[in-house]
Amino acid sequence: MKKQLILEDGTVFIGEGFGSAKDVTGEVVFTTGMTGYQETLSDPSYCGQIVTFTYPLIGNYGINRDDFETIQPAVKALVVKEAADFPSNFRSEFSIDEYLKMKDIPAISGVDTRKLTRIIRQHGALKGAIVSADADAQEVIHRLQATVLPNDQVAQVSTKSAYPSPGRGFRVVLIDFGMKHGILRELNNRNCDVVVVPHDTPAEEIMQFKPDGIMLTNGPGNPKDVPHAIETIRALIGQVPIFGICLGHQLFALASGADTFKLKFGHRGSNHPVKDLETGRTALTSQNHGFAVSEESIANTDLKITHVALNDGTVEGLAHKTHPAFTVQYHPEASPGPEDDNMLFDRFIDLMKTNAAKETQHA
Repeated sequence: MKKQLILEDGTVFIGEGFGSAKDVTGEVVFTTGMTGYQETLSDPSYCGQIVTFTYPLIGNYGINRDDFETIQPAVKALVVKEAADFPSNFRSEFSIDEYLKMKDIPAISGVDTRKLTRIIRQHGALKGAIVSADADAQEVIHRLQATVLPNDQVAQVSTKSAYPSPGRGFRVVLIDFGMKHGILRELNNRNCDVVVVPHDTPAEEIMQFKPDGIMLTNGPGNPKDVPHAIETIRALIGQVPIFGICLGHQLFALASGADTFKLKFGHRGSNHPVKDLETGRTALTSQNHGFAVSEESIANTDLKITHVALNDGTVEGLAHKTHPAFTVQYHPEASPGPEDDNMLFDRFIDLMKTNAAKETQHA
């Protein structure tokens, strides 16, 4: 089944369709991870995007029951150089083609993904469409150029109602902007009593849960498209310890008076070096974001920069100067990728311990 991948700049790639047969439109991005395609395609932060894998062979170890980051993937489509028809791994339960058919997600193989990646690096993330081979390319290009992509991705992937993930340790209210299950797993591993709430839960309702700490999760899209979350976080700063990841990091920065901007082609992959400015230590990190915090905007806030990306110098971590709150742009829970900075979850636990001790002294 021949398919076309058509970009808004007029570039056309011809390949073999697999997965769902439907046509789709989305933002075309690339990720550089060499493994972890199952976690990538199930990461809610890819909501609405057509994801290109720079690694040439995808699907070689199949799909298993354990490596999902969400139950229902939100990715629009996949683009690969080669898709493995016959996976080889003792955990494999489906081929990637079978799984994508089950979830109604289209994909295209046989694409020159090196060329496609160079185009995105040169021009930035582009709108694109995967359509049938007999579709009129010029008509699709004109349609793409006139298309305005949705900006409600957080609402699409956030939980619709609050639910518990019980533990006997610290109570953490996790604001779900598009949570990867790896974040919840790390909190559960530390015996946290987690309450997951929707993205639009007001601050006063969050505080009614009597949290010891608040987790701001990852999520898709532009942080400025969720202004209600910025107001909520602003009201929560200083009340209890806060830990933010990815979109949560950007929202925390905006709530603190800093600014964000759109990266040309984003950071997506599991091999991005990040330097901790306090220790001088460099960690390899898993990343997936198209926006970043403006370094210049930090100057007039109560924030300090704690981490920077070694590839391009962008802000990768923040801490509040007076309140127990810190954030990182990357994913310390990995899934996929290295777990070099997994101890940041322990740092969050320590903040809650310290804060609880202070409250006990003042009681």
